[in-house]
Amino acid sequence: MAELTGRTIALVATRGVEEPELAQPLSALSDAGATVRLLSPEQGTITALQGDWDRGRDFEVDGPVAGASAADYDAVVLPGGTLNADALRVDTDVVRFVQEFASAGKPIAAICHAPWILIEAGLVEGTRLTSYTSLRSDLENAGAQWVDEQVVTDGGITTSRNPGDLDAFNAEIIARVSARG
Repeated sequence: MAELTGRTIALVATRGVEEPELAQPLSALSDAGATVRLLSPEQGTITALQGDWDRGRDFEVDGPVAGASAADYDAVVLPGGTLNADALRVDTDVVRFVQEFASAGKPIAAICHAPWILIEAGLVEGTRLTSYTSLRSDLENAGAQWVDEQVVTDGGITTSRNPGDLDAFNAEIIARVSARG
């Protein structure tokens, strides 16, 4: 596995995040040596969900996304969950933060419903990506080339479909951040 010591990764989430899509990247990136910070519009803790219905664990927020700068991070990871992604895509601080990563050419990773945020950030037109199947029309209508694959990287954006793809998703994020020297 690639070594990420000295790298700092932002995970952006709010209440209603799909628990495995937050917990597993957090663990994989930390295990690879990265410092991982959970940023949110919320303060204190956020409650994850299992499958958008069942209450999951609470996660301590490390800092606000408002005022955060991509200059302080090597990559950003956007976990899914319908409620989480729907709330984040209308948060101007989240959209600005993701746009900063794109402008800086830094890795962006989004899974499941999180590509909604990429649409709001204006990052999907002409991009090949994947998502949870219910986002296909949204992404295609925004100009993306949607494909049904486990993990897709196009340009600076990596996407995956659902929690079943997390091993491939996490490995791709680690490889991309590691390759950035």
